[in-house]
Amino acid sequence: MPFVITITFLVAVAITGALFAWWLMIRMPGKSFRGTPPALDVQQTVLARTLEEELTVLAYDIGERNVSHRYEKLVEAAEFIERTLQAMGYHPRRQEISVNGKVVWNVDVERTGQRSPMEVVVVGAHYDTVPGSPGANDNGSAVVATLALARIFAQVSTARTIRFAFFVNEEFPYYMTDVMGSLRYAQECQMKGENVLGMISLETIGCYTSEPMSQCYPIELLKRFYPTSGDFVAVVGNLRSRRFVHQVIRGFRRTSFPSEGLAAPRWLKDIFRSDHAAFWHCGYPGLMITDTANFRYRYYHTPEDTVDKVNFTALARVVTGVCGSLREVLG
Repeated sequence: MPFVITITFLVAVAITGALFAWWLMIRMPGKSFRGTPPALDVQQTVLARTLEEELTVLAYDIGERNVSHRYEKLVEAAEFIERTLQAMGYHPRRQEISVNGKVVWNVDVERTGQRSPMEVVVVGAHYDTVPGSPGANDNGSAVVATLALARIFAQVSTARTIRFAFFVNEEFPYYMTDVMGSLRYAQECQMKGENVLGMISLETIGCYTSEPMSQCYPIELLKRFYPTSGDFVAVVGNLRSRRFVHQVIRGFRRTSFPSEGLAAPRWLKDIFRSDHAAFWHCGYPGLMITDTANFRYRYYHTPEDTVDKVNFTALARVVTGVCGSLREVLG
């Protein structure tokens, strides 16, 4: 009898632990959209067209952009971002970084909050690419999406301050080194004592497909909880950012596009793979919104990461969803 009781107790503990892990990491507020989304409205149609036009400039006209192989193109990309922001009425700021005797820079703009201006939310995307790739999806899709969000919020008043930041040097070999753009940016926020409520990193957000078994995961266990078709956007944070993840996905789920969320422990290393990790390093909440990159996108970090591979209809829906997220967190 004691043996039976022990087995029963251990099973109960295991079930309780599994339920707690599900509640802590996987359970998200609201419900992911399912079914056929409505046709794009007029504004979204214009948005999709603008996203394609700007991504064509960034990934086709400019193309590969990085310090080591295409420095002049990296500079050209930064200047394109600055001109586009200036046309919206912003006054872009440069944060300069010296890399092997070459000057590169982050670009950011700000809309000051009306009621709580000292509370800041940062939305960012890196604009550099790996050598040999034009970087249409990684990370041009996120750059043009961030430009679109800046354009939308140029005309919107919010309670809290929002910043749109475009980071240099996210890709190898600069990731989490002292010349990584987002790390320098987060360190500056920390040095100034700024109250950054959270950072949203847009990372590789242009690939969506309903093809069966098109979605992979870093560990097989996740297939038991998440879709096996890559038709959703993922909102990924660490456990310390769980509340922020919930806020962002709650706002996103008011729109017609599938979304999945995860607040994961640090040992799941793939959750670190973008600029939000720099903000974690400096003690700020942060998360990544992504199409999951190489776990779905077969052209990841290749010369074939071109404009024609990006789903602009879906990307316009994702931008709309992130607008919902920002309204949720900005007040």
